[in-house]
Parts: sequence; structure tokens; C-alpha cells
Amino acid sequence: MTEFPLAPDLPLALHWVNAAPLRIAAMRGRLVALVFWHAGSATSANALADMGFLQAKYADGLTVIGIHTPKFDAQRQEDLVARAVNRLGVRFAVASDADAVAWQHYGVRAWPSVALIDAHGRLVEIIAGDHQRDLVEQRIAELLDEAGEQGVRVYENAPPALRPEPMRELCFPGALALTPQRLYLCDSGHHRVIECSHEGQVLRVFGSGAAGFEDGPGVRASFHSPGGLAVLKDALFVSDVGNHAIRRIQLGTGQVDTLLGQGVAGTPQAVANFRETAVHLDRPAGLAANFDRLYVAMSGANQVWEADLTRFGFRPLAGSGRLALADGAGALAAFAQPAGLAVLQHTLYVCDSQASALRSLHLGTGAVQTLLGLGLFDFGQANGKRSTARLQHPVGISLDPKSPALWVADCYNDSIAMLRLGTGELTRLPLAHPLRRPRAVVSDGARLWIANTDAHELVRIELATREATVLPMTS
Repeated sequence: MTEFPLAPDLPLALHWVNAAPLRIAAMRGRLVALVFWHAGSATSANALADMGFLQAKYADGLTVIGIHTPKFDAQRQEDLVARAVNRLGVRFAVASDADAVAWQHYGVRAWPSVALIDAHGRLVEIIAGDHQRDLVEQRIAELLDEAGEQGVRVYENAPPALRPEPMRELCFPGALALTPQRLYLCDSGHHRVIECSHEGQVLRVFGSGAAGFEDGPGVRASFHSPGGLAVLKDALFVSDVGNHAIRRIQLGTGQVDTLLGQGVAGTPQAVANFRETAVHLDRPAGLAANFDRLYVAMSGANQVWEADLTRFGFRPLAGSGRLALADGAGALAAFAQPAGLAVLQHTLYVCDSQASALRSLHLGTGAVQTLLGLGLFDFGQANGKRSTARLQHPVGISLDPKSPALWVADCYNDSIAMLRLGTGELTRLPLAHPLRRPRAVVSDGARLWIANTDAHELVRIELATREATVLPMTS
């Protein structure tokens, strides 16, 4: 029998956000998988989904525990972690390791990482990185078989962990898209897309309300955590994040179909005709569209992609795939989990969430420039010139239609910021209404609509008076 060290027990100082405290020493006879993750990471979200699948498949011998270790200052807040657990649909026990004590005890070096502890309580292996489900499952199956052969395996289902959100009209609203007559909203936690008036009267709903991957008309279709929107002509394009797909809603008929993606994560590949060749996506996030082009922030691949809606080509515009902040043209540039997108003529503006940065991408040359931001671990909450201003995990971005400025949902600072493109000055909108991790913002020049995500509400702001109205979202 191979000699492995006993796994360190979990620190008593951990805060358990959705379950009673667990101890490694009390789980002899079971295989334990510790998933080290952080709430702002697309690759962590992939790992959590993978481990949820494996927990269900091997429920009679496997206990999965999430250990949230913060990258950003805001992630030390217990409320943020609890909301992230529910937003990401995690159904196994999760503890907040605000001071990275368990991270250090286990010698973890990257998000995400999975530490495997065998039935004897020994630390067997740490598997780091994204798209590791096959390898993790292989090791789980081997270790469970080994425990069975040795007669030490305990056959017992792990109890589910769940502290649900209160029932609201919206659940973790995300992306927004605005037209002169309509507002479109990703009601992500309810797995649906809503069409409403500017006053919050619900006109149509797309999606059944249950997570799934089905095309069809209106509420007969299904989505999984939709998180990006773009309107082009008579179609609404949707980033179906949980399905790793781009869906299309024909606004005339309400019919939903799948444009790109296979329902599971994979490495995106350029193709000449996406109607004839299967295409995999990796956590598509923000969308933007113009001139028969759809632009996709591929957050899991750290790239920006383009779909030609006339000739049906699909190709990367910029980004090497490396998680970094680097300017340059095309693949010489690097993004750090691009999220929100906004397009103006030949320039695409990008919220680079993991670098707390704003970037510009010239659509003709592929040249990427950093407008604001310094690196993966440089963040804060400061107004002023680009050289000194700071954001913290910005997610949503939109253009102001009446001035050369970008509105930014500065998610982890619970604020809305404006970057003036001419002067490079960053300011924040003073609001009496509290924001909790806003993920999207749009404007018609006189008003703002804000997806106040962790408060489960859609807020409209009159810019002249700063008056805030929570929209009713009723039929």
C-alpha cells in the first residue's frame, strides 16, 4: 500500500455557508474531494459544476467539499460567498476560508484545485486546473475500488447542502439589453430571459424556468444560467453560460434555437461554417453585435471571438488563451476572463474581470489596448485618471448614447462607474439605493437600468435626480 501523508483536518475557523461544519477525521471510509475555488473565476465555476456531477454519480462513497479562498478583497465577505454558492447552483457543503488557512495547509497553488483524500484519511493527490473532470473521475473510481477491496469503504449517501435564496420575482438577474421600446434581462437564477417594458412590466418570458438545453417556442425552450445578451435586427442573442452555448431568440415568433455550442464545455476552435461543423464553447459571457457580426467574450478561454452571421465563420479575434493582462494584436494580446462587451463602430470595449481592467479591441487590426488596469492582483476602489483609478472585478459594460463614455458595473465594489473616453477620467455614480454585486448596466442617456444581482432586483436610476426605482417585474 502506497504511503501518503494524513490530510490536514479542516481549520475550525472556517465559516460554513450552507452546511454544518465537517471534519476530515470523521469521514474515514469515504473518499473526500476538496475543491479550492473563488467566486469570480470562470474556471472555478467549471470545476464546481464538474464536482457536482461527480458527487451525484458517486454519492454512496464520495463527499465533495468546496473551500472558497478569496482572490479579491470583497470575497472575504461571507454574504458574497453564500450568494455565489447559490448563483452557481452548488449543492455540496462549502466553507469560506477567508484567511487562506486551509489553502496553505494543503499547499494549494492555483484556482481551481481538487485535493483527493482516500478512505484512510490520507492526502493522495492535488489536481489543479480547468477541464480535469475525466482525470478526477478516473482517480475517484480507482480510490473507491481500492477502498472496497480493502474492506474499509463506507457505503452511505452524502447529505445535500442547501440554504436557498428567498423567493423573489427575479433570481440573480444578470445581463441587460435595451431598445427604444423594450428591455431584455437574463433572469439567470430562474434560467430564463425576460422581455419587459422600460417600467418593468413583463411582456414575454423565454425559458421554462428549469435548467435545461432545449430549443423551441417561448417557455417550452430551456436555458441554464443565461448571462449575456445582444440585440441585432429582429433577433436576441443569449450567452447560455451553463450550457456553454449561444442561443438565438427570434423576436417576431419567440422561437429559440442554438447558434453555437454543444451543451458542454470544450476548447473553442475556428471553423469556416458553424452550421456544418460542431463548435464547442467555454463559458461564453458578454455579447455585442453590429454589421452582421456577433462578438463573444469567451470567459473560460480568456479570448474574444467573432461569429459572422452572414457567412457563418467563427474565429478568435484576440487573446492567447493565457490568463494575463497584455496588450498587442490578435494572439499576442492576453485577457483575464473577459466579461461584458460594448461595441462602437470599429472598437469593441471589454470588461476584463480578473484583471479589474477595461480594454479596447480594434476590430480591423485586432489590436488590444488597456484603458484602465494594471494586472491580475491590482484592484481597488479609486476614482480619477486612468493611471490611478481602480476597479474590483468589473463585469458589465455599456456605452452612454449621449456622451463618449462607458458605464461599468463594478461588481465587487457594489457601485456603478463611468469612464469618460476623451479625458480618461473615472467617476462613480452616487446612489442612495444600495447595490449588491451589480453585474450589468445599460443607459438611454437620461436613465440607467442596473441588474442589482445579489439583491435580486432590477433598478432604474433617473440620472438628473439620482432617484432610484426598483421595477416590479410583474405581468
